[in-house]
Amino acid sequence: MQKTIGYAATNNKSPLAPFHFERRNPLPTDVQIEILFCGVCHSDIHQVRNEWGNSTFPMVPGHEIVGTVIHVGSEVTKFKIGDKVGVGCMVGSCEVCPDCQENLEQYCNLAEFTYNSPDKHNGGTNYGGYSKSIVVNQDFVLHISNKLNLAAAAPLLCAGITTYSPLKHWNVGRGDKVGVVGLGGLGHMAIKFAHAFGAHVVLFTTSPNKTGDAKRLGANEVVISKNPEEMAQHVASFDFILNTVAAPHNLDAYTALLKRDGTLCLVGVPDQPHPSPAIGNLIFKRRNIAGSLIGGIKETQEMLDFCAAHAITSDIEIIPIQQINEAYERVLKSEVKYRFVIDLASLQDQ
Repeated sequence: MQKTIGYAATNNKSPLAPFHFERRNPLPTDVQIEILFCGVCHSDIHQVRNEWGNSTFPMVPGHEIVGTVIHVGSEVTKFKIGDKVGVGCMVGSCEVCPDCQENLEQYCNLAEFTYNSPDKHNGGTNYGGYSKSIVVNQDFVLHISNKLNLAAAAPLLCAGITTYSPLKHWNVGRGDKVGVVGLGGLGHMAIKFAHAFGAHVVLFTTSPNKTGDAKRLGANEVVISKNPEEMAQHVASFDFILNTVAAPHNLDAYTALLKRDGTLCLVGVPDQPHPSPAIGNLIFKRRNIAGSLIGGIKETQEMLDFCAAHAITSDIEIIPIQQINEAYERVLKSEVKYRFVIDLASLQDQ
């Protein structure tokens, strides 16, 4: 076992604080990574505060990890020392079920998540990326192009793939009218991808002051969702709407905007259920409400390569680890544009 340091919550009420713990020694197929940057995801807050009811403590969050390979096992063929790499939300799966065989490991019933998930090697619980190093099986490590700013690439490992995957699955492209609900860590990436795919992109927001930023990111139009007249102008006109909001809200206003056979896809996970949708809105136009969860490893690498080819990264604010608790409060107040990223060099002095 190897000693390292991170920041952990010891219970659902405690602030994150320095935490010394051990990682496993690299196995023959493992890659050891010095973590340089880790993004801060809203789901980290849900997990740390046990808002989904499945948290195990102590917890080291973080699943938007980028860094440098510092050791490779004797059977590793995909990476070498010095490579710039990423680790997202998963570090393992069964690899044999139908989901895994179709490169959809995120839906595997035995998916092993980067933190707050049972560690199948040593027992106990996996610890995430708010730390100095991590050891991961090579099959769950991703190549990061030198064309990408490393810190700004970190949120691609969750916010990026969470929005890229459903846009690809529903074949969003040129000629489609696509809505994005919410302009935050997920929403700003959704706009960038939908724009890059050639769609006509409309942002739905409750905040008129986000109009300028939305258009800078690639939105063609901005609709103030609490304005009934603006919403009415778009009834039955959308091919696809990606809803990124992680708070319970009425979905009827958005299903009414879908064309026949249009889809409203949910990627935000609230801590309470959404109100039940009006069934008539769905039945009479054969509309769909769907959900999507990150992406498999193959698709995540595809997304990273797409980002390198199109110069797409997240808009970020870099913070030292010592500011993580304040950052959580700012996320809840939507006071970040649009993703915090922790510079793990700040752990050197702990």
